[in-house]
This record gives sequence, C-alpha cells and structure tokens, in this order.
Amino acid sequence: MSSQGGGEPKPATASPPGKKTYPKVNWPVFITTAVIIIGFTIWAWLFPSQAETVIFGSMDWIGTNLGWYYVLTVTIVVVFVLVVALTKVGNVKIGPDHSKPRYNMFTWASMLFAAGIGVDLMFFGISGPATNLLTPPDVESMSDEAARMAPLWTMFHYGIPGWALYALMGMGIGLFAYRYHLPLSIRSALAPIFGKRVKGIPGHAVDVAAVLGTIFGIAVSLGIGVVFLNFGLSYMFGIPNNISVQIALMAIAVGITVISTVTGVDKGIRRLSELNVVLCIILMLFVLFSGNTPQLLNQLVQNIGDFVSRFGGMMMNTFGYTAGSEAYPSGDWMKDWTLFFWAWWIAWAAFVGLFLARISRGRTLRQFILGVLIIPFIFILLWISVFGNAAIDFFRAGDSEFLELAISLPESGFFNLLANYPGATFSIGLAVVTGLLFYVTSADSGSLVMANLTSKPATEGENSDGAPWLRIFWAVVTGALTLAMLFIDGVYTLQAATVVIGLPFSIVVYLMMFSLYRVLSAESRNMDARRAAFPGMLSSRTGDHVANKNWRQRLRRRMNWATAEQAGKYIDEVATPAVEEVAAELRKLGADVTCQRGEHPEYPIPYIDLLVRFPHQDEFKYQAYPVAYNVPNYATNLSAVEEIFFKVEIFSATGSQGKDIYGYTKEQVIADVLDAYDAHMAYMAAIGNGGAPTAIPGVEIPEEWDDSDQLSPDTEALKLDIQSASLVTVEEVPASEPNRGSNTNTDPDTDQGAKA
Repeated sequence: MSSQGGGEPKPATASPPGKKTYPKVNWPVFITTAVIIIGFTIWAWLFPSQAETVIFGSMDWIGTNLGWYYVLTVTIVVVFVLVVALTKVGNVKIGPDHSKPRYNMFTWASMLFAAGIGVDLMFFGISGPATNLLTPPDVESMSDEAARMAPLWTMFHYGIPGWALYALMGMGIGLFAYRYHLPLSIRSALAPIFGKRVKGIPGHAVDVAAVLGTIFGIAVSLGIGVVFLNFGLSYMFGIPNNISVQIALMAIAVGITVISTVTGVDKGIRRLSELNVVLCIILMLFVLFSGNTPQLLNQLVQNIGDFVSRFGGMMMNTFGYTAGSEAYPSGDWMKDWTLFFWAWWIAWAAFVGLFLARISRGRTLRQFILGVLIIPFIFILLWISVFGNAAIDFFRAGDSEFLELAISLPESGFFNLLANYPGATFSIGLAVVTGLLFYVTSADSGSLVMANLTSKPATEGENSDGAPWLRIFWAVVTGALTLAMLFIDGVYTLQAATVVIGLPFSIVVYLMMFSLYRVLSAESRNMDARRAAFPGMLSSRTGDHVANKNWRQRLRRRMNWATAEQAGKYIDEVATPAVEEVAAELRKLGADVTCQRGEHPEYPIPYIDLLVRFPHQDEFKYQAYPVAYNVPNYATNLSAVEEIFFKVEIFSATGSQGKDIYGYTKEQVIADVLDAYDAHMAYMAAIGNGGAPTAIPGVEIPEEWDDSDQLSPDTEALKLDIQSASLVTVEEVPASEPNRGSNTNTDPDTDQGAKA
C-alpha cells in the first residue's frame, strides 16, 4: 500500500491450515511465578510448622498494622468506580465509539449473574451469619441486633465493595485492549504510567503480581470446594472426611482439566457452569418455600433496607472503638472476615476482570460499572438472606449443635440446614452435585486463566488461550499448593495466606486507578475540545448564501440510501481527492503525514485514511470508511429497493461516532477534515506539554474495522452478495426521480456534484 494512495490494499493474513497454534509463553513471567509457587509449595510441604508460623504471623502483623489500609483501599475503589459511572466519562465505551455490545442485555446479565455464584457462597452463606450471630464484632451475642446484622455483614463482604474491585480491573483491561488497541492484559492497562517500559521489567512485575494473586485466590476456592464436597459425600455415602479423600478430589479436578484440555470439551464444561445457576435457584426456592416463607420475605425486605442505610458506615468501620467479645475480639474478627475478603477480592480481581472485559466490549463505562455492581449482588443478597436467615431462625430456636458446627466445621452448615427440611436426601444430593460442578468448573477455568496470564498476547491466526501443556502445568501446581495449605490448618491457612498475598497486588490496584484517571481525564478534555470547536464549525456554515446554496443538497442526502457501488464511487471520486489534497498541504507545512488508500475487507469498497503524528501526543486520524446498515422500514416510501445501504463514516483513533459524509462536496469534505483537525489541536492544547496518556509508542491504530457494520443477524446472507460483486458503473438517475440511488447533484450552486 502506498503512502499517497492508489496502491493495492494489504492482503489479509491467513492462519496456516492444520493444527492450532497457541500464543508463545511469556518466559520471564512464567519462570518467575513457577519458581515462587513451586518453592513455596515445597517449603509448606516439608516444613509445615514453620510455614504455619510465618503465614499466620504475617497475617497477624498485617491485621494489626495495616487493617486500616485494606479498608481504605477498598473504599477508595468503590468511590472511584462510582464517580466514573456517574460523570460524563461514563459515556466512554469499552471499545471504539461505534462498537455495540456483542451480547444482548439479558445474556450479559446472565453471565454476570453466573459470575456471582460459587461453591464458596454455599460455604460462607451459613458459616458467616452463624459467626456474626454468636460472636459479633460490636454488639451483644445472640441479641436481636446481632441477628439483624448477621446476614448484613456476609452480604457486605460478598457484595458491592468486592465487585467494585472487579469493575475497576475489568474497565481498565477492556478500555486499553478494545479502545486503545493494546493487547488484552493487565500490563496494558498500566501503559500510561510506564510507557514502552510496560513491555519490559515493570510489565513483567505487574503480571507476576497478578499471577501470584490469582493462583492463591483460586487455591482458596479449590480448598473450600474440596472440604465442602468431602463433607457432603461423607454425609450422603459415609465416605471418610479426611485428607486422603481430599487428595482424591483434587486429583479428580486436575484430571478433568487435563481431559477438557486434551479432548477440547471446554464448551461442555462451560455448559455445566450455566447449569449451576439453575440448580442454585432451585435450591434457594426450595428453602424459601419449604420454610417460614412470610418470615423469610419480611427479613429479606428488611435486609435490603438495612444494607442501603448502613452501607456507608460498614464501609469504613475498622472497629477502632470496639473490643468485641473476650472469646473473639473485634480485631480478630476483622482479620478473619473483612481483611480476608478484601484480600481475596483483590487476588481474584485480575482473573474476573479479564472475563468481564471480554464479555463487555461495546458497553459504556456507566452500563458496565452499574451492571457489575448491581446484577451479581442481587443474587448474592437473595441467597444470603434466604439461607442465612433460615439458619438464624434455627439457631435462635435453640439448635445450639447446628450453630456450633456451622462455626467450628463451616463446610457442614449448608448440609445441616437442608437436613432440617423435608426431602433432605434429594436436596442434599442436589447440593453435592451443584458443589461438584462448581468445583470442576473453577479448577478448569482457573488453569485456563493462569495459562493466559503467563502467555504473550495472541497474534493473528493463533488461538486466544494459552497452550494446553501450560494449562495442565498450572492445574497440577494449583492443586499441589491447595493441598499443602490444607495440610497445615485447613481452609483457615488459605485464608491467612490470601491476606498476605493480597497486600502486594493492592499496589497494582492503585496503579490501575491512576492509569484510568489519566486516560479518562484525557477523554474528558477531548469531549470539551470538540464542544469548544463546535461554534467555529457552525460559523463557517452559516449565512443566507450558504443556507440557500446547500438546502437542496441536504434534502437529497436525506432521501438517498447508497449502494455499495455508489458509496465506492463517492469515496473514489470525492472523498479521496479531498483528503489527499489536505494531506499534501499538511505535508508541505512540515507535518508527519501518512495518507493511505485501502479496500474494505468484506466489500469491494475503497476507503481513505489520513494519519498525522505528533511527538508525545495522540495521533490525528481522519478516515472515510464504508459502514453497512439495514435500510429502515420507512425507506420504502423513498423507493429504497435493497435491504442494505452504506454510509461513509468518519473514523478517528477511537472509532466512529456515526457521522456520515456521503453526499458532501469535495470542499465540504475538506472543511470537515479541517474541523476535525481543529478539534484535535484544541484537545492537544488542553492536554499540554506533558503529553497524552494514550500516546503509547508502538501502538498501531486499525486501518480496518471488523466490527463497524450495523447489521441485524438476519441480513448476514445479503453481505455475501455484496462481497461477491465487483464495483460497476452505476447508471445516472435523473434528479426528478427520487430513486434510492439518486444522489446525482444537479444544483448549479454547488461546487462539485457527488454523482452516483
């Protein structure tokens, strides 16, 4: 492709036929994390007493000295994401300006809904309220107030603060991958801070922190799943509840991961995770309608009101003035619950953030943040209210054995609750199946994410996921780490280790907020620059002479629906000469200009792309690019004879905002280029000499936009007809006939006709 235009478009890169290719291993990240995790696991296996002393000693020190830091960090994250959602930058899209969500609202909400469910919710849904009732941090044990707050604290620990951490990571990863054209990774989101060094040691360090946090977060979930399933199987079939069975269960998880990797049954595993949602709803409705339904519904409504009214105080509560009970001081309660959950959410943030980014392309930040904060929490609130309050009713009715077991043996709580209802054999069996499916899918998805985090970004033609051997490696290592922690002191050891490992990754959380602050400030200035440049654009187009000159042309543009041939001819004969003329003049004035012609990858329609580069600033891009639309139903009255028409939209570095120049004269196109250039100059002036945070060296702005078409799925077949057609000369239609293709400009006052 030539820099001045007229050359052939770039050929598409095809992946070689045959077996799949996978991204290359990121060896610095892989070796570093593998050595740390394997070394830690061996140490914990060989010297469990020493490991216990170090892990619990570190957790005690962090809880005593840095508890305030965890509380403040999560509070800042909640405020940050809400400010983003509720201000004008909430309109920024996770993707180009023209992008639309790949999933409809119901499907997207269902994915978020499923993301809020796991075996740990079954585990803590009973043990959490039980602990908060018997040993509350700030009220009298077993009192009415303790019963009222017991489910609230569990909802709080599972609710909005944690999902705010996920939203932060998700929008950071998604913005930089889909809007700023960087690889889908944690390090990409920190490019405004580290610049090109993000590809070196700083980037490796961020990825290592993400991998370490993720593997410990996964280990906690697997550890909870192992002990939960072991107890359920013991309850159902009398299988021993010991470490040997837990080793066998871990081997099963690793084995299923290997099978899914080798045989390619990943889709089946994902279908199982969707089935889990249905089974969980069945279990929840069973308890709701088998128990004291009016009482549970009353408590649900009050839980909602209490959560809304008390959320702010709970967010910043460090129990600085509360001692708690003698048996369980409030400081210990805070370490075991609030600090553990905040560290666990932080550890999981990279894992879930990547998932949320992948499914949310095309959504605005406002939609994304509010959806992530609210949709999963709705289910969590319902689950904890129904199961937690049902258990509390039994506790307060005098079932002290159930209460004590729910605290001392937390994996027993869910099964002991179901045993109090009719049909216990069926419901407990269903709970075991549900827990098993959660356990298997967590192990499989965990190894997949670990493989992706330790691989380089996929190039064109490669599978987007890490190599199979890498998935198997991480499945084995994660299983070994989980068992090593369980050998020491069960799930509690995993909780303590998570509090420790969450501390270094919290630094990444702050870096992510600073990085997002920089780019969203730039987005805000860009909006202001466009608004400031608007009066100048209007002044050049107002006046009686201009209005008299252009009104007929404007009317014709509204009455026409350009075919592929007409759009192609317009770009060739009007848009391209106009843009190239501006490019030539900019080049004479000393600008670093690239102006290229190309052809749409799916249709035989050309495009023209102007790029102006500036030191330490965002590039100016003005690209006239064809975009396919469905002809609207009202166009039948305007003699639209085809089902697809084309607009010639203007794309910047962040996509198209829908502006169509089809039908503009050459002079009008030139004026539009200059208007856009003026707005960009105003934006750079607002940014200042410090440079734009999104001006990252080595980032290539797309020349072709594979998601630009705005077609409904049922018109995909019509695209094939256009793709197989060649550009042909279109017969000119008299202006008196308002045909769909009648874009012939016969107005003698216009400078140049845009004939089709």
